[in-house]
Amino acid sequence: MAPAITLAADKLSVANTGFMLICSALVLVMTPGLAFFYGGMVRVKSTLNMLMMSFISMGIVTILWVLYGFSMAFGTDHGSLIGWENDFFGWTGIDKADIWSGYTIPVFAFAVFQMMFAIITPALISGALADRVKFSAWSLFVVLWATVVYFPVAHWVWGTGGWAFELGVIDFAGGTAVHINAGAAALGVILVIGKRVGFKRDPMRPHSLPLVMLGAGLLWFGWFGFNAGSWLGNDDGVGSLMFVNTQIATAAAMLAWLVYEKIRHGAFTTLGAASGAVAGLVAITPSGGAVTPIGAICVGAIAGVLCAMAVGLKYKFGYDDSLDVVGVHMVGGVIGSLLIGFFASGAGQSTATGVFYGDHSWTQLWKQCAGVFAVLAYSLIASAILAFLLDKTIGMRVDEDEEISGIDQAEHAETAYDFSGAGGGSAKPSVAAAAESKKVDA
Repeated sequence: MAPAITLAADKLSVANTGFMLICSALVLVMTPGLAFFYGGMVRVKSTLNMLMMSFISMGIVTILWVLYGFSMAFGTDHGSLIGWENDFFGWTGIDKADIWSGYTIPVFAFAVFQMMFAIITPALISGALADRVKFSAWSLFVVLWATVVYFPVAHWVWGTGGWAFELGVIDFAGGTAVHINAGAAALGVILVIGKRVGFKRDPMRPHSLPLVMLGAGLLWFGWFGFNAGSWLGNDDGVGSLMFVNTQIATAAAMLAWLVYEKIRHGAFTTLGAASGAVAGLVAITPSGGAVTPIGAICVGAIAGVLCAMAVGLKYKFGYDDSLDVVGVHMVGGVIGSLLIGFFASGAGQSTATGVFYGDHSWTQLWKQCAGVFAVLAYSLIASAILAFLLDKTIGMRVDEDEEISGIDQAEHAETAYDFSGAGGGSAKPSVAAAAESKKVDA
């Protein structure tokens, strides 16, 4: 998946197979982590809806991936744009003993690992749409977006024969296919559906920063499977390099975001720490197999500062990116992908080098630019078209009254917190209890 090279393999490795199954579970836990991260960032009245917009992806995309998504992404190439393999349709032609070509793990292990990537990518988009989208419309959007955008883009970037893969665009674990793809999609959709009621007028602060920090912690934890697992084995140390760089870049980005925040706003905030960590995770995702640990510090620090700056652009340009999906995921993905063209050392996943390591013709940087801007443009335009069609047919937004009163109650008939049992100031229950106690003693 990650490299533009093929590893020789001839039999199943028990160690690599077990490692990949563990990594698959780690990537899956990122989606509930994302749900908590987003869920804490919204107002109380939207908490459950935000959680559900992530959780529903685990149901929908799993079924799509088995039926045709895996075939479209990793089947035999057709025109460098899409894949298809009849044996992959419904996984009817895959035997438990089949080995993924060129590696030492079963096809099933590879397929389920990639399934978890397909699940979390549309869930990332949901953070930009908080407070205002019908759950039914969102669910249908996930079906259409995964089919029209994610599956083809995954083939471009990671599928043998895909144009970006063959060009030599480096994307170790999803800078283009996941983060730029989701961030650009978020921008396309919000330009169609518009702003929340009260945007830039009413306070829309996170209702639970502890939930945000919990979600960020789960994302950081799961991201080791997301990144290190993308080498599909542990035979040559590249996966270990990616694991190390993931930690380093995340730490650097968190610190850089906090320093910028202190200078710019005068405080070190918990939301800034969480957002900075995620920005670092995003930026190192495409680049971590190509850069050195020092390079990872540079990638993380640059992403931390630039993403912190980018999240404020929504107020300047007037697009309502509710939870900073564009500012963190799209911008972070672009930064991490393009910095490969500068910091690739040639001693990691491949011999490709960046400008700072001798590529004075800027060859790898131009390749990275091609991948980044093609995915960004395609996802933004295609996503906007899908949102427009849904909005004009079934409608994407809830009614204004429902948005103001709370989307949780309107769409799910529930609320995140039940305060009815919290009690009041009455002493009567205590007096009654004391009287009853005296009767029993008598």
